Amino acid sequence: MRAVVIDEVRGRPRVLEVDEPVCPPDGVVVRVGATGLCRSDWHAWAGHDDIAFPHVPGHELAGEVVAVGPEVTRWRVGARVTVPFVCGCGRCEWCRSGNAQVCPDQQQPGFTHWGSFAELVALHAADTNLVGLPDQVDLATAASLGCRFATAYRALAARARVREGEWVTVVGAGGVGLSAVMIARALGARVIAVDRHPDALALAADLGAEHGLLASDGDVPERVAALTGGGSHVAVDAVGSESTCHDAILSLRRRGRLAQVGLLPPVDGHPRVPMARVIAWELDVLGSHGQSAADYPAMMALVESGALQPQRLLERTIGLEEAARALPGFDRAPVAGITVVDPTR
Repeated sequence: MRAVVIDEVRGRPRVLEVDEPVCPPDGVVVRVGATGLCRSDWHAWAGHDDIAFPHVPGHELAGEVVAVGPEVTRWRVGARVTVPFVCGCGRCEWCRSGNAQVCPDQQQPGFTHWGSFAELVALHAADTNLVGLPDQVDLATAASLGCRFATAYRALAARARVREGEWVTVVGAGGVGLSAVMIARALGARVIAVDRHPDALALAADLGAEHGLLASDGDVPERVAALTGGGSHVAVDAVGSESTCHDAILSLRRRGRLAQVGLLPPVDGHPRVPMARVIAWELDVLGSHGQSAADYPAMMALVESGALQPQRLLERTIGLEEAARALPGFDRAPVAGITVVDPTR
C-alpha cells in the first residue's frame, strides 16, 4: 500500500510503497477514506512523542472495514466506521467505566503504531473503540471528529461543563479551537476567539464567536476582562504553548475553569504556568484527552440533527503527496479550519 513514511525525528516525510498491515486478533483493518492533518501529527514528527521509526503518522480517520480479527464480535467487513484517536484496551477499569481515553494500556494510531496517512490502517480492540457512521455523515466529516472535534466536545461538555450564558474564551482558532467555538455556541455560551490570523478570527465569527481578538494587538487577558466584566467563566487553550496557556489562565474570572486541550511539550524546558493565579483565584485546571467511543452517541446525535455541523470546519482536501510536504511546516501554516487527507488522491 501507499503511505507517508518518516524515517527519523524531523526527517523528510516520503510517500512509499510499504507492506499492508496485519489484522490484530481483537481488531480490524480499515481502508482509509479520509484522515485529518492535525497539529498532533506535527508534534510526533517533531520528536515530542516517543515513536518508533520508520513511522506512518495519522490518527483522525474514517473508512470501511476490510478485515476483521477472530476475536471481534460487533463488526463485519463493509462497515463504515470512525474511531477515537485513543483506543482503549477494553479490559481495564477505565475502559469498563467508559473512560477509554485514559486507558493505561491504550493504543494510538499514528503514535503507538502505524497510522492513517496510508491506504490501510490496523485498529486494536475494535469492539471497544470503533464507532459506526450514520449514512448521512460522510467520511471527511467523520474523520474530523476523531481528535479535534471530539476533544473539544468533551472538554466543554463533560470536563468544563459549560452552562448557558457563560463566557468562553477560546485561545487558538485552528481545528480544535474552531470546533470549540461551534460547540460552545451550541451549549448556549458567549464566545471570544483569540488567534494570530485575521482569517481564522473571521471564520470563528461565522461560527458564532461574539468577539475576535488578534493576539498581536496587546494584552489578551486585559481585553477579555474588559469584554466580560472580569474574565471568562471558561477558557480553552486550543494550541498548547507557554504563551497560549498563560493567556487562557489569566483570561479567567475568579473560580473559572481552564480546559487544557493543546499539548504543552517541554520544548524550551518545562513550560511555565501562572500557578499563583490558579491558587489565589481557585481556578480549575482540567486536562482533556480526547473522547472515548462510549461518549460518541450524544455527540453524533447532535451532528445528525444539525445542531453541530463539523463539516463547516473542513477547509481543504489533499492527497498523500501534499500531506507529506505539508506536515513539517504545519505548526506555522495559516490554515483556518481542518485539512483532510484522501489517500486515494
